[in-house]
Amino acid sequence: MEAYALLIASTLNAGTVLAIAALGLLINEKAGIVNLGAEGMMLCAAIAGFATVVATGSDTLGFVAGMGAGAVMALVFGVLVIWLNTNQYATGLALSLFGAGFSAFAGIRYVQEKIPERPNFAIPYFTDIPLLGPALFRQHPLVYLTAVFALGLIWFLYRTRSGLVLRSVGESPESAHALGYPVRWIRLAAVVMGGALCGLAGAYLSIVYTPLWVEGMVSGKGWIALALTTFATWRPARVMLGAYLFGGVTMLQFHLQGIGVEIPSQFLSMLPYVATIVVLALISRNPRWIRINMPASIGRPFYPGA
Repeated sequence: MEAYALLIASTLNAGTVLAIAALGLLINEKAGIVNLGAEGMMLCAAIAGFATVVATGSDTLGFVAGMGAGAVMALVFGVLVIWLNTNQYATGLALSLFGAGFSAFAGIRYVQEKIPERPNFAIPYFTDIPLLGPALFRQHPLVYLTAVFALGLIWFLYRTRSGLVLRSVGESPESAHALGYPVRWIRLAAVVMGGALCGLAGAYLSIVYTPLWVEGMVSGKGWIALALTTFATWRPARVMLGAYLFGGVTMLQFHLQGIGVEIPSQFLSMLPYVATIVVLALISRNPRWIRINMPASIGRPFYPGA
């Protein structure tokens, strides 16, 4: 039972990284912008957050630094694609490559650094519940806040006027512009918010999930988060489900190794990426379903004077 509780707990921990980043990318895409730079933003945020905690000893400042790094990189991306009308896909890939290189350079001196001992988080009384206690009630507060944020995002997108405006910008920016809404500024705000959340995911990775810095430590999680938005058909609740599903697949490799299953470690390491490819292949079999759910103007530039 203890092994299963550990698997559930580690699944929630791993899934939180994907959930935070994917929710940020979802906000981008609801506004009609595709940002392929999630991997680079998460890497830069991971080193920014880790370095801040090393210098200050404060996790809170580390998370703020990570969000700031992600937001600044997203701001640059937003100016390029929204005002200068550069290609969204090429610019996002460039951002991802830049983030990988810059984080490796900036993180050289932090490879051997250690951050203060992590506090043990536990909700009194609930932790004593068999199986569920150790699995659900000993998580970092950000795990619970991510779930709350997902609920808040659902309410914002589908129950508020601002959410309706954001979705309308992603569906038809020309119509939103004709009604007097500042389409470019709305898209920029969505991009910066998405970048800040990718930054928070990167900081969580280096401060909480694996409290250390290693070059390339995001290891494709930014790309999986990007795929999750399609897997979830641009719905926050489905993003959460998909994030914890992929988190479970990621942690399953360690669980199987722990119980002595004789499977090559290389094969087990492939599981999250194989699962991503399989899910996307299954979804793509029904393109009509994707077209119905995805923002109509996703990836398309907007020219106010046209």
